[in-house]
Amino acid sequence: MSNTVKGVISRVKDEPVELVDIVIPDPGPNDVVVRIQACGVCHTDLAYREGGINDEYPFLLGHEAAGIVETVGERVTHVAEGDFVVLNWRAVCGECRACKRGEPKYCFDTHNASKSMTLEDGTELSPALGIGAFAEKTLVHEGQCTKVDEKEDPAVAGLLGCGVMAGMGAAMNTGEIKRGESVAVIGCGGVGIAAIAGAKLAGASKIIAVDIDPTKLEWAKDFGATDVINSKDADPVEGIQGLTGGFGADVVVDAVGIPATYKQAFYARDLAGRVVLVGVPTPDMTLEMPLLDFFSRGGALKSSWYGDCLPERDFPMLVDLHLEGRLPLDKFVTERISLDAVEQAFESMKAGKVLRSVVEI
Repeated sequence: MSNTVKGVISRVKDEPVELVDIVIPDPGPNDVVVRIQACGVCHTDLAYREGGINDEYPFLLGHEAAGIVETVGERVTHVAEGDFVVLNWRAVCGECRACKRGEPKYCFDTHNASKSMTLEDGTELSPALGIGAFAEKTLVHEGQCTKVDEKEDPAVAGLLGCGVMAGMGAAMNTGEIKRGESVAVIGCGGVGIAAIAGAKLAGASKIIAVDIDPTKLEWAKDFGATDVINSKDADPVEGIQGLTGGFGADVVVDAVGIPATYKQAFYARDLAGRVVLVGVPTPDMTLEMPLLDFFSRGGALKSSWYGDCLPERDFPMLVDLHLEGRLPLDKFVTERISLDAVEQAFESMKAGKVLRSVVEI
């Protein structure tokens, strides 16, 4: 039997979001209904609202979520009613060419729910990243649910669903940081700070944070940065080289994703160093650089999609590390808000006042 619940939608480009009644259908054979307990406010949700993803309005926003499996479809085996889960947007298919060659992190056919959530008048909703979790309940494919330790705070666990995992994975999975290496992170928003936390967890000896905001640089120190550079006041390439014996960092993570910061990352690395792009460029951005520089510097230039994570492997591990006191995931939660405060949370995000606002339901 379908459920009518409250949810936050974006109905029109650039207009404030609305808290409305939405209809959650009965799950299909491999779908589950999850009762949402907490959902982080991510920049991707704002991008949906502003038309930066596509124009398939209305959107049901929210995707960094944790909650309890409430109802399961008849063929579901992956989770059971009552399980505490973190939602993900990489429910790998196991059948595409990436999965078959042993690289499911690049799965080309990830699963989503088989039915649409709707407004009360029947208008179909486009769920953000196939999740749509600014709602009391949501409908997802069973593979989008990753069971984690139920002792974890839902507000903390849910953040692994996107930004925190993207940043930590960029450092640990894509960047393959080794113990004792030097790392620089350009851009210290939520994803960049997570990359710093990941670099520390991986055993980096020097972690250099770069940003133009002194508050964010203080956050970076709190998560493990050994040095900070305010790029308003100093050239970041020269600064990173100066802190690494003149050579540059072994790994540089660009958590901004614009041509200027990518060039900084490229030239701030050591010879044969690695550049990791995790900040998401817009479609209109282009990059012009001497081709000879790519050849002469060697190394690796990588893009990090969702931190190259595998939710079933990474989410439980990171939750366990937090519960053991070895990873300060709770520090990412700046404020806890209600469903009707999402629009204000977007303003706080744009002003750089928060690492994460988290909706608690």
